Amino acid sequence: MVKNTPSKEERKRLLKLLTYEKANGKPIYYRDYRRVLKGELPPEAVMGSSGIQAYLIMLLIKFLLDQLDENRFLLLSSELGFLYKKGSWRNLDIAIFEKEKVKPYLLEDKLIPVAPKVVIEVDTKADLSRYRSFEEYVHEKTQDLLDAGVEKVIWIFTRTKKVMEAERGKDWIIHGWDKDINILEGIKVNISKLLEVA
Repeated sequence: MVKNTPSKEERKRLLKLLTYEKANGKPIYYRDYRRVLKGELPPEAVMGSSGIQAYLIMLLIKFLLDQLDENRFLLLSSELGFLYKKGSWRNLDIAIFEKEKVKPYLLEDKLIPVAPKVVIEVDTKADLSRYRSFEEYVHEKTQDLLDAGVEKVIWIFTRTKKVMEAERGKDWIIHGWDKDINILEGIKVNISKLLEVA
């Protein structure tokens, strides 16, 4: 199979398309983006979610929509772009907003500049080559979100079957899927049980 090396203009367009997030003004690309630049894969091959990632996100959204007070809260998903400072944004798998705060931005074709109350992440599609470890990326993104005003960040890791809960001003905790996760006051979810009944 002949690989087509992209032209300078095409490479620039692809790099823009393959930018997963921007942290402190520096791009974080999708995992395996270099293979797209070499012509080995189409962009869609590196931008898609895994089966378990998509399935867990769907189950969590379904659960949360049944539990949330829709007069107070709004759930947004689908790699929502959160602009947390000029030139920097993070993609969010699931974000729970206070409805009144986010309402003015919902009909705009722009990144959301308002911090969600809670963010839930399931794994990541980011290229981690500029980080020393997966944990470094997770910790940086979590701290960025908390510093931007997010009250709670929850990470669900599918390989290790662990959950990390991080809240502003509190110690971050890691536990197994069999423990309840406090999402909001009065709303708890247990990943093991959620998968059992699905």
